[in-house]
Amino acid sequence: MSAQVIDGKQIALQVRQGVAEKVADLKAKGITPCLAVVLVGENPASVSYVTGKRKALAEAGMKDRSEVLPENTSEEELLALIDKLNNDPSVHGILVQLPLPKHIDEDKVITKIDPKKDVDGFHPVNVGNLVIGKKAFLPCTPHGIIVLLKEIGMETSGKHALVIGRSNIVGKPVSLLLSRKDINCTVTMCHTGTKNLKELTLQADIIVAASGHPHTVTGDMVKDGAVVIDVGVNRIPDSTKKSGFRLIGDTDFEQIKEKASFITPVPGGVGPMTIAMLMYNTLEAAENSIEK
Repeated sequence: MSAQVIDGKQIALQVRQGVAEKVADLKAKGITPCLAVVLVGENPASVSYVTGKRKALAEAGMKDRSEVLPENTSEEELLALIDKLNNDPSVHGILVQLPLPKHIDEDKVITKIDPKKDVDGFHPVNVGNLVIGKKAFLPCTPHGIIVLLKEIGMETSGKHALVIGRSNIVGKPVSLLLSRKDINCTVTMCHTGTKNLKELTLQADIIVAASGHPHTVTGDMVKDGAVVIDVGVNRIPDSTKKSGFRLIGDTDFEQIKEKASFITPVPGGVGPMTIAMLMYNTLEAAENSIEK
């Protein structure tokens, strides 16, 4: 048996096309969804992510109010900019690209964003609403994972989902989403304190690997027919590549694809879904502003 590879690029494209159609409808009513992506400094990975987000905004027909600030921008200056964007009714979504330079308190910055414009889904109000099952902006990567599971037509109710990682960005929120009634999984969350990881992974129908370490899950840790969602992005040296490195996930793709029923590749699996769901959230923020 060889696993079906989940084409995150294609599914993300479908989401983005659906968003673009709705953006066109809103524009006909005189409203153009607008996202402000704020980047402080020149972290190469962050610059690359922001470039991808800006490209997606253009393709969706949305307005791009991105701000690129120097590395030495003070915390006060950044908070003042967020205030300005919060108070601008033409800006529907605000995203501050993380990580921030060390002299800026990330928590302060996240909580400064108006929860109604927090399209990353990181504000404590949105996190709280997610926990109690109220309407909230869902964090983009976890939401994208749920969309992937729905797209492959998996019957998730009653299945055992195992999440490796407890970050605020992926591990915790995806565990909550998987346990919601519409997905209805029984969820186990594993982390660096977990003993007998292999024992647990072998029981899982769905494995979400978000540990941040290559080969956290190997072929002998996966039961036949499991669905494996790999969130990891790890650079490993590869002299055959022009860049000198290649990207791999947190799982051993080659081993696992012989046992799993579905698996996401890295790159081209979960990654494209993150930007697609950001576009989805920005559209939703614009629609919410009309209702308001």
